[in-house]
Amino acid sequence: MSATVMKSHSLMLTPTLRGLLWGLTAAVIWGGYLSFARAGITGGLAPLDFALLRYGTAALLVLPLLPRIGMRDLGGIGWGRGAVLALLAGPAFILLGTWGYRFAPLAHGAVVQPATVTIATMALAMLVLREQIARQRWIGVAIVIGGLALVSGAAMAQGEAWKGDLIFAAAGLLWALFTIASRRWKVDAWRATTAVAVIGGAAALPLWLAFGDGPALLAQGWRVIGTQALVQGALSGLLAVHAFGRAAALLGPARAAIFPAMVPALAVLAGIPVAGEWPEPVQWLGLATVLAGLPLAMGLWRPRA
Repeated sequence: MSATVMKSHSLMLTPTLRGLLWGLTAAVIWGGYLSFARAGITGGLAPLDFALLRYGTAALLVLPLLPRIGMRDLGGIGWGRGAVLALLAGPAFILLGTWGYRFAPLAHGAVVQPATVTIATMALAMLVLREQIARQRWIGVAIVIGGLALVSGAAMAQGEAWKGDLIFAAAGLLWALFTIASRRWKVDAWRATTAVAVIGGAAALPLWLAFGDGPALLAQGWRVIGTQALVQGALSGLLAVHAFGRAAALLGPARAAIFPAMVPALAVLAGIPVAGEWPEPVQWLGLATVLAGLPLAMGLWRPRA
């Protein structure tokens, strides 16, 4: 075998490693998205503004590609299934995910929503897809959730934010159902992303025109609008959805479900440059706990008998 061929083989990534890289990409983007969403809500943006910026931007970016994948049947998905995927991961998801910040701080949204995604997806993978999940992986999930509780810090105990927590949990459940539906129907990650973007954009625009506040949105300034459109639409609405879909396809929904559990830690780190908030010592301990539990929760490491 030639040196060139050997080199090419050495650079090939296994499906598991590729799945990990895709999942990490999605998690990093979502961590930043939560920080920017919280900053946007406190700065005066409304949940409907986020729906418009996310799905309107995503739709504009993918519309030129739609004829290539097939408009008649939405690239083989079908408009019926595409509508279901958009219902689960479209405007309803972002409306709930940002509306919760009206009642609860960033720490709540960064913990409750991703934790719900992780637990609900693993449970649904067992019930719907009949996936076998070893006991040690549930132990790993428990370690991760314990770390998330430390990451949230004292903010979880401040006031009564139960309304926001319920809203965040509802958003997490929608994303878990989206993950299971995509896997059950064997929907290609890019086609699922396109379906959510196109149908979500078609739904978000009339909603915003009917109930949105144009002058208030324009008062935010084009820099804020452009930044949020980039973060919410191009990165979170397209790249992260596609990356998570690829991770779920390569690793399976149950394993991929652990990536949303990484989001709270990443959101705390993203809060340093975005919000100027440094983690407290207990939060750094939480970050370390999350990282320690992840390999066990994903089944990448098994304790010796």
